[in-house]
Amino acid sequence: MKAHRNHDGVHIAATAGFCFGVRRAIDLAEKTARISKNRVYTLGPLIHNPQEVNRLKGHGIKALENVGKIKKATLILRTHGIPAAYKEKLESSELNLVDATCPFVKRAQDLVKKLHKGKYQVIIVGEKTHPEVVALVSYANSTCCVVEKKSDLDKIKLAKKVGVVCQTTQTPENFNEIIDALKAKRPDAVIFNTICMATIDRQNSARALAAKTGLMLVVGGKNSGNTKRLYEICSRLTKTMAIETASELKCAWFKGVSSVGITAGASTPKWIIENVKVKAEKLLAKNKAAKAVSGGKCDGRS
Repeated sequence: MKAHRNHDGVHIAATAGFCFGVRRAIDLAEKTARISKNRVYTLGPLIHNPQEVNRLKGHGIKALENVGKIKKATLILRTHGIPAAYKEKLESSELNLVDATCPFVKRAQDLVKKLHKGKYQVIIVGEKTHPEVVALVSYANSTCCVVEKKSDLDKIKLAKKVGVVCQTTQTPENFNEIIDALKAKRPDAVIFNTICMATIDRQNSARALAAKTGLMLVVGGKNSGNTKRLYEICSRLTKTMAIETASELKCAWFKGVSSVGITAGASTPKWIIENVKVKAEKLLAKNKAAKAVSGGKCDGRS
């Protein structure tokens, strides 16, 4: 955790917040709400950010956990994708479907389907319960093996033909560690690194900023996998706090800190990031003022 803390002030990472897939989904949802003559829903939260999902609700876009008996309506499919069989069922219904699945996730789905058709044992590197991974598994008729960490490989009876696809928001470090272990057992395994470049750029910029600051603020939904990984990366380098909104910031976090970095998950909108920056600047200044006064202390309140 040794690093040079020479980056005074509050700084936002070079790459933070909305990725291409999320921006595309938000634009598509807002456009759909404007032109649709029917009620508009999303199947599950469109993205993993409660505040943005709530903002979309204000535009008449409501998130549903299941379709139920809804018929005459427009249904937007989430960025993470949905299981193949369920998608086919919806396509044959009376609902007007709008597919907001991230193009990079779709590519991973197509690769899983291709590997399964080629009689490969499909391994997916990712989180078992994440919606993207749940959907990916379905494209191999649910016969995939999901590996979250290297040790999980020991629990799998490997076939002769093995193919690998990755959750698009995994860290390259975890993916490479698993692949190295797999290659030792199956050197001819077919590997598809489907981590999107936006994920890599976001992780790299967060890592670079964390090395220069005394406090990192990781902003994003608590249900966001890629935000969780940003937190893990930053916390190895400096004091790190995970928040969803500026209201969660605590004055005490800024004690003895002169430099603050902010990064944000792929589903975190710019307006939330800017609000965090504004409040962080106020709390940083408040602590500096308290330090300048003899015996001055932060009162601990936000």
